[in-house]
Amino acid sequence: MRGASRVSLAALGDQLAAEDITSATVATRLGNELFSVVGLLDSEHGLRRALGDPGKPAAEKGAVAGALLHGKITGRTEALVTAAVESHWARLGDLVDAIEELAVGAMVLAADVDNSLDDLEDVLFRFSRVISAQPDLRAALADPGLAEDRKHDLVGALLDGKVSAIALTLITQVVAHPRGREIDVALDMCAGIAAQRREQLIAVVRCAVELSAAQRGRLAEALSESYGHKIHLNIVLDPSVVGGMSVQIGDELIDGTAASRLAEVRRKLAG
Repeated sequence: MRGASRVSLAALGDQLAAEDITSATVATRLGNELFSVVGLLDSEHGLRRALGDPGKPAAEKGAVAGALLHGKITGRTEALVTAAVESHWARLGDLVDAIEELAVGAMVLAADVDNSLDDLEDVLFRFSRVISAQPDLRAALADPGLAEDRKHDLVGALLDGKVSAIALTLITQVVAHPRGREIDVALDMCAGIAAQRREQLIAVVRCAVELSAAQRGRLAEALSESYGHKIHLNIVLDPSVVGGMSVQIGDELIDGTAASRLAEVRRKLAG
């Protein structure tokens, strides 16, 4: 998002944070209700255009949203949606995207309150890796012709009993409703919001062998000192990494693998 949309999204995030929710159940319900609103706006194009019309007064759009949703969702959810439709957006799609990000943020809040935020981040990353490594599974979950309940069943068969209820709910939601994105992109969006909850960055670490807990701790501490943020490590075992490791944080790649050094030597020899 850019310009006015970024400012509006930040204000909505502050409003969510100000709710001071201390119950995972309450936060989960908030997330589910916001996801329902996203589904409604995605399916009702006329309503989406009316609520996102920059030419209409904010109060008028808020009144329409309130009349439509009052009594069907909790007051907390209604207040957030009303604030969203009354905000300024650079483009129409940003309104619905913002409500979706609020929904993900509510689920992340539920995990934080439930002391399972670390697990949620790990599950999102691991499931994204599974999707990337299994083209048939990826194609099945992305198939627009596969009914929503079948996608729910498929995700449940893969994850039920292996992850928290919050993680299962969030992953099922973004898999069943990717909203035009690749599934791994949707999962990455959720992981990014989870990282923001703890004001930390995500480092994807590729190495040939598993790191010990002590090694992980030292690496996370060193990266945190370097970047001035808490760092969450996502470890990828990669046999092509002959020695050392590579670390990617956002668009920045810190490559210290033996394979990369060997490739550099070969390039120099060829030159």
